[in-house]
Amino acid sequence: MPVAKKIQEAMERASWIRRMFEEGARLKKIRGEDRVFDFSLGNPCLDPPERYRNALRQCLDQPARAAHGYMPNAGYPETREAVAHDLRSRRGCAITGDHIVMTCGAAGGLNVVLKTLLNPGDEVIVLVPFFPEYLFYVENHGGRVRLVHTLEDFRLDLRAIEEALSPLTRAILLNSPNNPTGRMYSQESLGRLGALLDEASRKAGRPVYLISDEPYGDILFDGRVLPDLFRCYAHTILVNSYSKSLSIPGERLGYIAVHPDMKDAGTVLSGLTFSNRVLGFVNAPALQQRAVAAVADLKGPASEYQRRRDLLCSGLERIGYRFHWPDGAFYLFAPAPDSDEMPFVEALLQEGVLVVPGRGFGKPGYFRVAFCVDEAVIVNALPAFEKVFALYRRRS
Repeated sequence: MPVAKKIQEAMERASWIRRMFEEGARLKKIRGEDRVFDFSLGNPCLDPPERYRNALRQCLDQPARAAHGYMPNAGYPETREAVAHDLRSRRGCAITGDHIVMTCGAAGGLNVVLKTLLNPGDEVIVLVPFFPEYLFYVENHGGRVRLVHTLEDFRLDLRAIEEALSPLTRAILLNSPNNPTGRMYSQESLGRLGALLDEASRKAGRPVYLISDEPYGDILFDGRVLPDLFRCYAHTILVNSYSKSLSIPGERLGYIAVHPDMKDAGTVLSGLTFSNRVLGFVNAPALQQRAVAAVADLKGPASEYQRRRDLLCSGLERIGYRFHWPDGAFYLFAPAPDSDEMPFVEALLQEGVLVVPGRGFGKPGYFRVAFCVDEAVIVNALPAFEKVFALYRRRS
């Protein structure tokens, strides 16, 4: 075997998102781009905001001394303070730049957090449906995933979470607004979760951490406001990314924010900084840090994605699909017309429409549509959704 057994096994259960994306690239070469409607990958279709582009140009035109050199592993102090200032303005907490670690995107940030916290065999609660890479991130650092299903409408099932908590529980990993469901968890339910984790920490004699993955926190619909987890629980670690809010996923810039009231916050931050280095990230990209320091208060393009959500969801509802409209992010997670979603996904593929099967997110019987695409793609794909739905209706 040319690669490690663990990697071979991981590749065999690897992301359905990437599989469908690669299939879409193949089909576009055969059919032409205008005849393939790719909803597989959460790749923002919007350009970065002009203010960000201007900040980037200024960094290039007026470079600081050693602009492309190493810096502290936690990131530039001025960038960390800019991020902390934005969090203070949004959450009203006493966070400072000393509570921030700049990272290579949210994925890098999550791996840094998990490496810092996990001992071999520690459990991390992951909610179903889940972003598939979470399983690999936990396994990367010797942890074990404990899967807990959400309710039918994808809200938190607090009773199931309470039953899953054990002396081995080290953390619970949340993603809100959620990929793949678009569900945002309420402030009230998160407050109750915080109380559960307080009690679990007391019983275990060590903190159970709440890790919140928030790359879609700026993309909320219908006037919703992101709940403040720092108000809910002191052992909260936020992980965020500018990939979606600034439409720069390929630039790989994110951050970790540690609750300022966390017990032993200084030790945790030192561990995060050390892990950032020894995982090989070393530091977040220098140029992007300098640019984002000037625009850390920019909000994501929620209205642009809400328009796409409304176009897709109203069109699918008119056809006859039934689902929960997403609260945020840019994903729709809907039941397939049959309990086995794979023939349905394949039928759409034959019509040039690429969606991701729900089993890739731990939830067979569903499919995910990433609507971060040009509006024309949505409009032109709806007839194919209707054709396949009608086929299933005739069969039933």
